[in-house]
Amino acid sequence: MGEKKLMLNKNQLLEEFNRQGYVVVERLFDPEDLQPLVNDYTDLLDSMANDWYAAGKIPSAFSDLPFDQRLAVLLGETDEEFYRHFDITLPHGPITEETPMHLSPTVFDFLRHPKLLDYVEMFVGPEIYVNPIQHVRIKPPEAAVIANPNQSNLVKTTTWHQDQGVARVEADATEMLTVWIAVNDATIDNGCLCVVPGSHDRGLTTHCPIGEHGGLLSIPSKMIEENVTPLPMPAGSVLFMHRLTKHTSLANKSNSIRWSFDLRYQPVGQPTGRDEFPGFVARSRRNPDSVQDNFDVWRDEWIATRRHIALNGRPTRANRWSEDNPACA
Repeated sequence: MGEKKLMLNKNQLLEEFNRQGYVVVERLFDPEDLQPLVNDYTDLLDSMANDWYAAGKIPSAFSDLPFDQRLAVLLGETDEEFYRHFDITLPHGPITEETPMHLSPTVFDFLRHPKLLDYVEMFVGPEIYVNPIQHVRIKPPEAAVIANPNQSNLVKTTTWHQDQGVARVEADATEMLTVWIAVNDATIDNGCLCVVPGSHDRGLTTHCPIGEHGGLLSIPSKMIEENVTPLPMPAGSVLFMHRLTKHTSLANKSNSIRWSFDLRYQPVGQPTGRDEFPGFVARSRRNPDSVQDNFDVWRDEWIATRRHIALNGRPTRANRWSEDNPACA
């Protein structure tokens, strides 16, 4: 999008964001912008399938199937937790030096995409830091998940939560922006996000730890307002969301995947709420030399972080919440 059109939209976008707690920019990315990601993850899935087939874990590599169908079939054929191989961060649970994560030049470039940063700058200013709370979410059909209950909760229906609730207390004042990018069409049928408009004005709500290791958090249903709004989005669209906006996702009732990137950006110098994980400066007008544009450095920082946690453990709890809270009863 040209700079003139971008600036014409700025006031309107900020007004809607401040009023509702979110704003959607449809088709910010063209198919050509997303194709490198599709190619990258197709190659990754191909490598994983071939390795599992060679090890006798699956009856076929299913190489004749397109990415979405192949993923759904593999989910039903193996107990391997494929999701961790795709994600771009480390999990809440135990971490070893072999814990998988996907660190590729394509992902690094996408985190720094100029089209995206131009919009992020509207919300957080010209000093932009990539917060390390970040995920790729490739959500398979619900039927495939039911057939393989060992898979991560992160591929299932997302529970109600606020993104500030996922970070630690020290980041409560951080002007953290959620950026949710639809790689393929996000529809009501395949499990698009739902939000409660205006909920960002009501402060942080109690979250209850659920699931293995308490890494999954959920707002009790009695604390969710009635004005729930689904947000179907065509591929390439981007949701910019306030850190206090309550949101969830629908179940994927389709026969294909729903694929998105769930990212966080913030002003440089503010706490990330995950200080043991590495972030980086993506844009700086004040200090251009501080911008990280070296993939090797980014990758090596994540690998060093994984090794440090594997050997020494986490420095603190991953979140602030306790299942002993009366609201969680």
